[in-house]
Amino acid sequence: HTPKVVHAGAEGGANIFRLDYFGKKAFLAQSPQFYKQTMVGVFERVYEVAPVFRAEKHATQRHLNEYTSLDFEMGYIQSFTEIMEMEQGFLRCAMELLNTQYAAELALLGVELPQVDQIPAVRFDEIKRLAAEKYGYQIRDPYDLEPEEEHAIGHYAKEEWGSDFVFVTHYPSKKRPFYAMDDPEDPKFTLSFDLLFRGLEVTTGGQRVHDYAQQVAKMEARGMDPAEFESYLMIHKHGMPPHGGLGIGLERLTMQLCGLDNVRKACLFPRDRTRLEP
Repeated sequence: HTPKVVHAGAEGGANIFRLDYFGKKAFLAQSPQFYKQTMVGVFERVYEVAPVFRAEKHATQRHLNEYTSLDFEMGYIQSFTEIMEMEQGFLRCAMELLNTQYAAELALLGVELPQVDQIPAVRFDEIKRLAAEKYGYQIRDPYDLEPEEEHAIGHYAKEEWGSDFVFVTHYPSKKRPFYAMDDPEDPKFTLSFDLLFRGLEVTTGGQRVHDYAQQVAKMEARGMDPAEFESYLMIHKHGMPPHGGLGIGLERLTMQLCGLDNVRKACLFPRDRTRLEP
């Protein structure tokens, strides 16, 4: 159970809630990232189910400002693909559990469980091109996936591979946090991924930087002050194994599983830009 009142944001940027902590600057945690990485050096595998907070000024069917994140981190990996394999195993186990113990509830809700036998994986730049060519639209943002693109890629995965899921790998470095490990074969991309479920991103994950000098250099290249992250960089300075992990948005996963049209329907007391009650 990691702190939700923190000294620094794990994701950076403007989408962070600021608060006064007895006269000191503090934030609501965007992610347990720093803490779960720290504990990988102790436990090798780390799990947490807890809220995270994003001060994003969205008013969409897919965004919440407080949501439940299923977080996982593991050490001593050979490749970031091991993180993807772990998620596929978790999803397979979850679907088997639902099928055997909650068949009546699934029938009541009209839920059709997805197959998780084999989730296709395709590079970010490649799947953007394939979907744009197949469905006849122009790529507007070469560095990120727009919601319409995620939807199109979901259709592509279903039509071409018969899968409700698809891993999109090697996201551009400029769109990933400072702790994401760059691809040594092409540093413009990272050893990271998103998992799309029926055309919606439900997971972000990948391999992390574990070398101290490499992490400091990446921070400085982004105009960050490493001194502000001294407690986080301590783990790199004293030695960390190659490691990586992911975060799954529980409400989004539930939304897509149940075929809901709004993520708020998958949350008991949703928090968005205008909602603080009940």
